[in-house]
Amino acid sequence: MKALLLLRALILLVFWAVPAPARENWPELRGPERNGHSAANKLPLVWSETNNIVWKTAVHDLGWSSPVVWGDQVWITTATEDGTHLFAVCVNSRTGKIVHDVKVFDTETPAHVASVNSYASPTSAIEEGRVYVHYGTYGTACLDTRDGKILWSRRDLTCDHHEGPGSSVMLYENLLCFNVDGRDVQYVIALDKHTGKTVWKTNRSVDYSSFNPNSRKAFCTPIILEAGGRRQLFSPGAKAMISYDPLSGEELWKIRYNGWSMAPRPLFGHGLVYVITDYDHPELWAVRPDGGGDVTDTHVAWKLTKDMPRTASLLLVDDLLYMVNDDGWAICLEAKTGNQVWREHLKGKHSASPIYGAGRIYFFSEKNLTTVIEPGREFKVLAENQLEGRVMATPAVTGDAIILRSNTYLYRLEDRGK
Repeated sequence: MKALLLLRALILLVFWAVPAPARENWPELRGPERNGHSAANKLPLVWSETNNIVWKTAVHDLGWSSPVVWGDQVWITTATEDGTHLFAVCVNSRTGKIVHDVKVFDTETPAHVASVNSYASPTSAIEEGRVYVHYGTYGTACLDTRDGKILWSRRDLTCDHHEGPGSSVMLYENLLCFNVDGRDVQYVIALDKHTGKTVWKTNRSVDYSSFNPNSRKAFCTPIILEAGGRRQLFSPGAKAMISYDPLSGEELWKIRYNGWSMAPRPLFGHGLVYVITDYDHPELWAVRPDGGGDVTDTHVAWKLTKDMPRTASLLLVDDLLYMVNDDGWAICLEAKTGNQVWREHLKGKHSASPIYGAGRIYFFSEKNLTTVIEPGREFKVLAENQLEGRVMATPAVTGDAIILRSNTYLYRLEDRGK
């Protein structure tokens, strides 16, 4: 009997010692791995305005930044449509109630912004206790997530976007890194995340003097990758993709091209970096990131020039690349070769990047229609889900829920039957 009681006690001890599943944080654009992948096991398959919405919270003014999530907090940025007031808004991820609504900056004379853009399009980065908000040329700030107080801010990292801000920020160790690619200046910068002071700043090693000012700008967001035995901060800009040492800003290698104004975030896998190199005539280049110096002539594995996306980033699942272009053409490629597997048309135009979770791929149209497909060599639609409003921002994931932003609302979408 004593042995049986001891066994039961040990079983209970083991049971209570097993930690509860961690709620997934979504700390920056495209998630924890910067590739659109979620660890969720049971994302919702179907939803509507009357089904599988846990909460729906109105968000004032306008912004196309993606949600970022840490614990029970969802943060987004928004701005008045004339760009004179810039805000950071925190919503409780469980209840949908607004926790903080902070006016971060005022701007007296905002410059022109494109009709498809906003003054709050760059996505924030978040970690325990701090959120880092960015509005391009209009300023960068660090806020305390507990009380919404501004801990530091920078307003001197200005550039001429011409069409409004677009590049997002990312965290790496103690650094907050981002691109500043305008018509007038072009550089990559790393700030001390604790103080906001510049740790390094590296000008693009491209002679832009022969190019017209519009051809010097870009709206891309860097990534961190490891290749060639070293950690790299990989950052596409106008006329060249360039890799840097993330701690010092030293340039490692570059590949030249004719493109500019690109927006999709690059993607790394199978020893290749996948990069969209232009906005007007988008091309997809797959390059090997293990070189040194100018490797334009030696490190391009393959490239495609037809039907590539201007806005939405790519998604890599196993050996296949998935993408959707602005006109709604969804394309599946073999990641190692670039060979096309299928090409199918989705309804509507697309700007948001697809996400992968629970064994499914989710595509989000600008008219807030989500097409859910099964990944694989055959195109198989699992569901189509319609909501109200316009969608330009890439959604986030927390737990088994999708946090989706429209022009007017923030939604938590989750299977209510769980």
